[in-house]
Amino acid sequence: MQKSTRPIRQNPVSAPYLKRLGGMLTAATLAFSVGNAQATDWDMPTPYGDSNFHTVNIRQFADDVREATDGELDITVHSSGSLIKHQEIKNSVRRGLVPIGELIMSRLANEDPLFEVDSVPYLASDYDQAWKLWQASKDVLAQRLEGQRLKLLFAVPWPPQGIYTQFAVNTGEELKGVKMRAYNKSSEQLADLLGALPTQVEVPDIPTAFGTGRVDAMITSPSTGANTRAWDYLTHFNHAQLWLPKNMVVVNAKAYDRLSEEAQKALKNAAEVAEKRGWEASKAETEAKIKIMRDNSIEVSEPSPQLVKHLQEIGEAMTEEWLERAGESGQALLDAYNRQ
Repeated sequence: MQKSTRPIRQNPVSAPYLKRLGGMLTAATLAFSVGNAQATDWDMPTPYGDSNFHTVNIRQFADDVREATDGELDITVHSSGSLIKHQEIKNSVRRGLVPIGELIMSRLANEDPLFEVDSVPYLASDYDQAWKLWQASKDVLAQRLEGQRLKLLFAVPWPPQGIYTQFAVNTGEELKGVKMRAYNKSSEQLADLLGALPTQVEVPDIPTAFGTGRVDAMITSPSTGANTRAWDYLTHFNHAQLWLPKNMVVVNAKAYDRLSEEAQKALKNAAEVAEKRGWEASKAETEAKIKIMRDNSIEVSEPSPQLVKHLQEIGEAMTEEWLERAGESGQALLDAYNRQ
């Protein structure tokens, strides 16, 4: 099997976004320099809409921080990529353009393969396995982020990834030549190994991409499928449970260090609560959104033995390829996961 070598582009912050951020920089600068007696206002970009369970959880996190600090730290959530586009969030936080943000962890795979560990097919394909993988990986990932002046607060998984098509998928051979939406290096590589043609499409652009014929199929969660009304342009969902990719919330280290000790403690406590709440919300989301798709005439199926075998073979090949890129650090991470 051929392996994908096509990189996912990490776009720099563009001039229009810098201009849009101009009005926010005064608040961001103030947030970095206030004393303990003053209120600190943080703007937080997120990629997904207000009804998405990740955004709902993050808004509750912001409310919890505001209440715990009695308004000393006030986080304003900007959803749907309205302040900063998804591909620009991490670098915007790192550069201090905003103090905090949310992004999908595997978006950083091109700069460090360890961030891709939660998107290797069948390495961790249910919530118990995903939680064990997170416990084995979060400390080393936090250390990698610290090297970029970022602090990892918490992470929450999406529901297990499945395959959306306009036809039944029984063996995987049906996907050859199909234009498939991808969102990270793993989904692009999986599409390549299935013989499909991967195309990068962000969540808000999915309906348009299908409507214009840019893509004909996608690998994503029941949550994204229901939120983007997959029944308007697709007919089948195969609940293959390939992997559970995580979104993570990161903070600019300088912004964090200039908070009072009380505010830092409140932020960490709220993050711990948000992580637990988010994992439970993700589990509930899986069942709820699959029901919504069934109610809207999407044919939901479990993978056949032939399809499972085909996908597991691809997963084994992708795991070996990932280990080649991740090296000793990757092997150490897998060893820690397997010991749990």
